[in-house]
Amino acid sequence: MHLITKVIICFLAGAGAGIGTGFAGMSAAAIIGPMLTVFLGIPAYQAVGIGLASDVLASGISAWTYKKHGNLDVKNSVVLLACVLAMTVVGSLVASFLPERAMSSSTQFMMIFIGLRFLLKPVTTTREQMEALEKSERIKKSIMGGLMVGFICGFVGAGGGMMLLFVLTSFLGYEVHMAVGTSVFIMAFTAFTGSVSHVLIGGVPDITCLLLCIVFTLIWARIAAKLANKASAITLNRVVGVVMILTSAAILLFKFLS
Repeated sequence: MHLITKVIICFLAGAGAGIGTGFAGMSAAAIIGPMLTVFLGIPAYQAVGIGLASDVLASGISAWTYKKHGNLDVKNSVVLLACVLAMTVVGSLVASFLPERAMSSSTQFMMIFIGLRFLLKPVTTTREQMEALEKSERIKKSIMGGLMVGFICGFVGAGGGMMLLFVLTSFLGYEVHMAVGTSVFIMAFTAFTGSVSHVLIGGVPDITCLLLCIVFTLIWARIAAKLANKASAITLNRVVGVVMILTSAAILLFKFLS
């Protein structure tokens, strides 16, 4: 494959993934995985591994940006993080038995539904309402949501970040900026766990594509996160909804073309 072609595809994939991560807290693998598989012919399992590896620094820089603006809840996300990490490994292992799998269409339709939810019924929860949830109830919902999201992230390789955002806003009652910031914080750890699992199970991926995707995703995630923290809650709801819908529609198109 010509180097210029690799650079162009990786740039487009990284830009889309970075914008999705910074604005909506979604997994970079949602864009990078299918694009590398369809346009560069990289094995699906390795492409997902590249996407997850790209997600580590992108989510990390996004989380740092949200933290600077007071939009990161580390204390109350520990239980959720632990459950997500545990199930990410399980999901990745299960996925390894499905060679050259395509990402689930049902997952993408679910993401479109969630995107419409953010557009039609924006999250208007305040910080005070978010903190009013009882500790025992928060822990129970964190365990249930974390197990589900972790398996999705490890198995599908995409959708984990978007599902995590849905859990944070709909079940745990997070304000939208805080939800995105906490989502990318958790996804940084989840992506690292998932990417290591994919490399150990599926082998070392294309190094050139890996490095290009990491750099481009990081740059665009930083830009998107800075813009997102300056946006109003309503604007961020709309951006999150649009990003989810367009991303899911693009993935379904990629799957159809492949």
